[in-house]
Amino acid sequence: MGVWQLLMVGLVMLLGLLGVLIPGVPGSWLMWAAVAWWALQDTSALAWWLLVGSTVLLLVTQGVVWHLPPRRLRGVGVTRRMVVYAGVGALLGFILVPVVGAVPGYVGGIYLSERLRLGGHGPAMTSTRTVMRAIGTSVLVELFACLVIAAAWLGVVFGA
Repeated sequence: MGVWQLLMVGLVMLLGLLGVLIPGVPGSWLMWAAVAWWALQDTSALAWWLLVGSTVLLLVTQGVVWHLPPRRLRGVGVTRRMVVYAGVGALLGFILVPVVGAVPGYVGGIYLSERLRLGGHGPAMTSTRTVMRAIGTSVLVELFACLVIAAAWLGVVFGA
């Protein structure tokens, strides 16, 4: 697979990661489509194992998200700024403390956004809890699964 095709797969994965954060965009399915496209082009055993693993992980993730309480966007106060802070926090956490750092990074991003908006620790904590109850947990589960898939793909591409 050429460099341009790998860049395109990486771009679709990036869109999938962003899609998880944007309501209405099928981010996890974009991730799966990128891995499937890559695996169909790079027919190594490792590519196929990654496709199978990502398929299983995304199906399990969809089952977990389905069992979580439904997303309640109205009246929670989720802003674009909060979504950006949460996404950047999860990505930085995932990189700084591999894999498990995404969870505190995500919650920390929401807290930082609310701290800057509301000005104090108490209101920011209350708002962070409200957001995590309303939409945060289901978004976090999906984002975490997509980050794991992206990291595994990067490991296979640059490790081989």
